[in-house]
Amino acid sequence: MYQKNPSLGKGVDWLMVFLYAAIVIFGLVCIFSVEYKPGDVFSQTLIGFKKNYSKQFFYFGACIILAIFILLTDSKLFTATANLSYLIGIALILATFVVGKEIKGSKSWIPLGFMNLQPVELCKIFTALALSKYLSMQETDFRRPRAQLIAAAIAFTPAAFSILQGETGLALVYFAFLIPMYREGLPPGYLIAGISAAVLLVASLLFPVKTLLIAFTVLAALIIYYFKRQIKRNNRLLIIIVSSWIFCSLFVGVGVPFVFKHVFKKYQADRIFSMVGVDNPYSDKTAALDSTEEKEKQKKTDQQNYNVKQSKIAIGSGGFTGKGFLKGTQTQGDFVPEQHTDFIFTSVGENFGFIGTTTLMLLYLLMLIRIVIIAERQRSTFSRVYAYSVAGIIFFHVAVNISVTVGMAPVIGITLPLMSYGGSSLLTFTILLFILIRLDADRQMVLR
Repeated sequence: MYQKNPSLGKGVDWLMVFLYAAIVIFGLVCIFSVEYKPGDVFSQTLIGFKKNYSKQFFYFGACIILAIFILLTDSKLFTATANLSYLIGIALILATFVVGKEIKGSKSWIPLGFMNLQPVELCKIFTALALSKYLSMQETDFRRPRAQLIAAAIAFTPAAFSILQGETGLALVYFAFLIPMYREGLPPGYLIAGISAAVLLVASLLFPVKTLLIAFTVLAALIIYYFKRQIKRNNRLLIIIVSSWIFCSLFVGVGVPFVFKHVFKKYQADRIFSMVGVDNPYSDKTAALDSTEEKEKQKKTDQQNYNVKQSKIAIGSGGFTGKGFLKGTQTQGDFVPEQHTDFIFTSVGENFGFIGTTTLMLLYLLMLIRIVIIAERQRSTFSRVYAYSVAGIIFFHVAVNISVTVGMAPVIGITLPLMSYGGSSLLTFTILLFILIRLDADRQMVLR
């Protein structure tokens, strides 16, 4: 029987609570390691609310109180308020266009005095709840294109506003909601098409267009020759092969050049090509930059390339066991910008080496595996969709953030969950995880 007044500990997955606390504490240690200087009085700086590790410590304390409150909340509240909270989240994002504060070129923050709130970060929670609510409705037939379009609109509307704010990195996170949609019956063809396009895009960055066109033609000819008997019996196979060849050729021969020449600006294209270590073949090196704004953005791109270079140096210098706590020359010397936020992984690599980075990755892996286990033991579609949404968000953040710090992805400004400094980020992931823990405690219920 469901209890109207749930107790704090009953049904709680304490392994999830432990993993949450372990990663947050690890993050606090890393933020401390990049900010603490010889001569600082630890007790004074910790409670002074001036250093970032001091602020993160107080944010953690506030998150613990919030987590307890969530664990004492009736699970039905999350289903009852899912749509309303989503509308509030969209309204907060829209409010940034009027009262927003611009930070690092992105007007996506609402100043609250003691901290800056980023609504598009918080809206991930509301989107997860709204998507879970929609997919759990009895009248929702997710096999129908109409239902798929509505689910996509729920998931990607905040992303569209995020792009308008200049927060491309956070907008990309909303693609994580494809994971719960796929689990609930989204045709795999969508994912195959998306992955294929991504592979073609990477190939077009690494190889000249002519080389790729020749390769596609040779590959198509070989496939036709190999399956010539089947093609004689069924011309449909030939149509598929030729259509695939035409699509791939147009994608790399027309689509990619058009996007890099006419959609992306020079600094954006340069940033993407710098990720794979090649010059931008679509830039006009003899042309001057369009404006002062373009020059500033190009300067920012050069700075980000420098950041990645310093990040790789810091991580590589840690070796197997690391240089030791508070002994990192790169992080202690402030050579890596944003090393307490987006580049916090550099602190792990330099201070604790391969052992430290592996430990952190294992903690994230255990958390993701545990979330999937939690998802699959739910009776309620609402709880299962929400769990997979949380898993997708965390996986995307971890994969992209670490890829950026080691130079495998362009710098797009995305935090490492529970590790990076920031009240909005820590608050968001705390709420995400503890709503999941609360729902799991009532997993025998069927929530709609």
